[in-house]
Amino acid sequence: MIPRLAELPAPVAPALAFLDELRLRGFSGDLSSGAADRVVMATDNSIYQRQPQAVVFPRGAEDLQRIAKVAADPRFQGLAIGPRGGGTGTNGQSLTDGIVVDVSRHMTRILEINAAEGWVRVEPGVVKDALNAALKPLGLFFAPECSTSNRATLGGMISTDACGQGSCLYGKTRDHVLGLTVVLMDGTLWESRPMDDAALAAVARRQDMVGAIHRVADGIAREQAQLIAERFPPLNRCLTGYDLAHIRDGEGRFDLNSLLCGSEGTLALIAEARIRVLPIPKRSALINLRYDSFDAALRDARVLMALGAASVETVDSKVLGLARGDIVWTSIAEYLPDDPEGAAAGINLIEFVGDSEAEVQAKLGVVEARLAAEGRSLGRRGHTVAWDAAGERIQAMRKRGVGLLGNMQGERRPIAFVEDTAVPPENLADFIGEFRAALDRRGLEYGMFGHVDAGVLHVRPALDMKAEGAERMIREITDEVFALTRKYGGLLWGEHGKGVRSEYVPEVFGPLYPSLQAIKAAFDPRNQLNPGKIAAPDGEALLAIDRVPMRGQLDRTIPAPVRAAHDDALHCNGNGACFNYDTQDAMCPSYKATGDRRHSPKGRASLFREWLRQLSAAGVDPMAEAERIRGTSFLSGLPARIRNERARRRGEDDFSHAVKEAMDGCLACKSCTGQCPIKVDVPSFRAKFLEIYHGRYQRPLKDYLVGMIEQVLPLGARAPGLANAVLGSGIGRALAAKGGLVDAPLFSGRNLVREAAAQGVRLATPEALRGLGEAERRRHVVLVQDAFTTHFETGLVLDLLAALRAMGFTPWLAPFRPNGKPLHVHGFLGAFRRQAEANAAMLHALAESGVELVGLDPSMTLTYRSEYKGIPVPPVLLPQEWLARRLELLPELPQGEGFSLLPHCTERTNATASLKEWQAVFARLGAPLAVLASGCCGMAGTYGHEAEHRDTSEHIYDLSWRGHVAKRGEALLASGYSCRSQVKRFDGVQLRHPIQALLARLKEA
Repeated sequence: MIPRLAELPAPVAPALAFLDELRLRGFSGDLSSGAADRVVMATDNSIYQRQPQAVVFPRGAEDLQRIAKVAADPRFQGLAIGPRGGGTGTNGQSLTDGIVVDVSRHMTRILEINAAEGWVRVEPGVVKDALNAALKPLGLFFAPECSTSNRATLGGMISTDACGQGSCLYGKTRDHVLGLTVVLMDGTLWESRPMDDAALAAVARRQDMVGAIHRVADGIAREQAQLIAERFPPLNRCLTGYDLAHIRDGEGRFDLNSLLCGSEGTLALIAEARIRVLPIPKRSALINLRYDSFDAALRDARVLMALGAASVETVDSKVLGLARGDIVWTSIAEYLPDDPEGAAAGINLIEFVGDSEAEVQAKLGVVEARLAAEGRSLGRRGHTVAWDAAGERIQAMRKRGVGLLGNMQGERRPIAFVEDTAVPPENLADFIGEFRAALDRRGLEYGMFGHVDAGVLHVRPALDMKAEGAERMIREITDEVFALTRKYGGLLWGEHGKGVRSEYVPEVFGPLYPSLQAIKAAFDPRNQLNPGKIAAPDGEALLAIDRVPMRGQLDRTIPAPVRAAHDDALHCNGNGACFNYDTQDAMCPSYKATGDRRHSPKGRASLFREWLRQLSAAGVDPMAEAERIRGTSFLSGLPARIRNERARRRGEDDFSHAVKEAMDGCLACKSCTGQCPIKVDVPSFRAKFLEIYHGRYQRPLKDYLVGMIEQVLPLGARAPGLANAVLGSGIGRALAAKGGLVDAPLFSGRNLVREAAAQGVRLATPEALRGLGEAERRRHVVLVQDAFTTHFETGLVLDLLAALRAMGFTPWLAPFRPNGKPLHVHGFLGAFRRQAEANAAMLHALAESGVELVGLDPSMTLTYRSEYKGIPVPPVLLPQEWLARRLELLPELPQGEGFSLLPHCTERTNATASLKEWQAVFARLGAPLAVLASGCCGMAGTYGHEAEHRDTSEHIYDLSWRGHVAKRGEALLASGYSCRSQVKRFDGVQLRHPIQALLARLKEA
């Protein structure tokens, strides 16, 4: 039995008093000093980990003012304040050991859209892609791009002066900021916007912080003009933050926003932003040009830019190789074919945009004519062209490059610390040559991709940050790369901010650095806002790359065997893909429903690794504890579990409870496993946690009820009328609710084996299958039963058998055996393994005949590919996978009506290629099939039937599925049993399975 784990070191007394004072002053947002929030906010997408004292979630500008005014109280002047948006920074910009101010939870309103004048007013927590989704119907978009756009907040983009693909055409975030409403550190709410000299003079006469800031900034700009011109390099990615070179805009107006944009939360708190939006180009085309070498791709970029491209992006073979194993590849593979000599060593993605196809085609024509004339010179191989949505899919692959690199196998993983260097584009190839040589000398692998048109390349060396000496390697490489950027006239931080790398600021700015200190002092006289970053008062140190705690140092305290057994959590690098705002995307429904980062894959992985660290510190081996639990009976340790459970209910602290709360919200939908670039697998490590947690604490009754469901259903099916009468009665529902379950489904009342036999479908046995000839086997298939469709949707299973027979195949029915998934979901891993091994043995016996196996429900069928890892089991295909391999055997029918499909989340994210196989099968039978974008339905097996989750389940349904059902009703198809159950429960609509639509099509024909 694991011990009770202490909470993290308590927040310092001033931090707790700070929260108390905020409450007294009417703070309307959320305040937390809880261990779970502090752990989750301790990391971003960097290698660093800084434990904050507390987290505050403001609801508006008034809350920000309260924070600033309380911070000015002499009692709290030693507390650091760290603003935070999406938390996806790669250099620790939002990490603090003080108070985190997280605007992403509540300050998410689009306040005003002025389409006529081309601007919007937003709060800082608005996600970039969410804004663009709201603007799209108006034909507008916010142009600055970043790879994390589906979770990056506009406040964060402003604070890092973000930009990415297309910056040569559209510029940086700063170029689109028309005005900022900020809270200064005396609590003043100030609207910063360009002003002429008369307005500046009036403001500078003010005898308050606003006046002091303007006097200091204007004085430095005038007095240091020559030095500013010398120190700010003439790059597309010029210095971000404290940008004195642009304090006068193109019209000669004084613009304080040039200092605020890119200041990384060191000068003020952003309350609102007024930003410029532009018309969306109506058409776009992407040339995908393949090369013999990455160096050839880099050197060719300058030639290509001269041909009028909107952007030129490059990707190396490492990223391309990883993309081949990612969810995105099936949608883009046709545009990136292999050449006779093998896969390309690099590609350039050359984008052209315009307001008509003819305009874009004219630009393309010039380039394609040149490519044809020059043939395979300059290391070029060949190219394809992708228009509009196809090009967007390829760019999405490039945007996933950061995450894809993180999914390299092994302990050495590409990490961010020198990943955004910028040099003049004409120097890029030579600079990268020396950069690569520095990494090659150290025997390091790395991946490269980036914006060659702007001279920015993202380079991530693969290091094991848990290894001794990793910090030294970070220091050596960063110093050498910094020297190279100086040699080639560039910058170490061309795109992702300075953050922990601020130690290099004094050398870059040289004699201008005291001016930066003066700006910092004017805005933040007590050095409370994100101290140690960009500029610090005399006598105060800037942060340094090897003097800030690193995640790897903490992970190092976990024994290597334990790390290896739990790498599905420990390799999370904080890229934040699970914070995707889009409700029509499957990724992490629990985060979308709550807006609470504890209830995200990143949050759960962070809490789990801290739990492992604390267990290790207590001398506990979780693997040994799991084996002990599996080897003991239920009664063993029962008195101790009951005592511990009573202590929990009395409120006894245990860090394990904070982890359990986060794990309880997981739907086990497996979307994280498929969509996270790192393949963080929450359901797997959640099951391991629950097994050990409940070795100390008593389980609720519902866990046992759900865990036994596959054994109980066949018993209930023997007397379905009686079972349904009990389940549907008031007493039955009350008893179920007492056990923690609601809305139990009713038995179909049909005997599958008997009715299948009436169709001529036999029970499969190894002996019968072995009697088939080799030619026959291709037309025979064994249907592997699952507990839910067999007992609750018997008619659907019979429809599948009928459809197979109508297509000319011979189906067999495998004897029913529990699959084990419900046990796995709830952490009964010993029982799961025993059940899975027995089931796998039966499936092996059937599959040895050479007849393939098919399962009907996606969630249950895909269990054989995921939860059964480590248990030898033959392939069990989804129906569409099996049929797609036999397309030529299917009847070819004339064109008929089309259908729309809402796939199960697990199918959509973990068997992505199978969605195209559904479309191929439907097309063969003359029925076009559209696969609709959607989020989770909210049922996820038994999650939606658990009383504690019922309301959240409906909220998740409301986010996506309810709208689809309202629009299309019974015309929709749904492949998941749980999805169809959810629709019937909340909308009273019975959706068909795709097989049932195919059967109807066959009958019509």
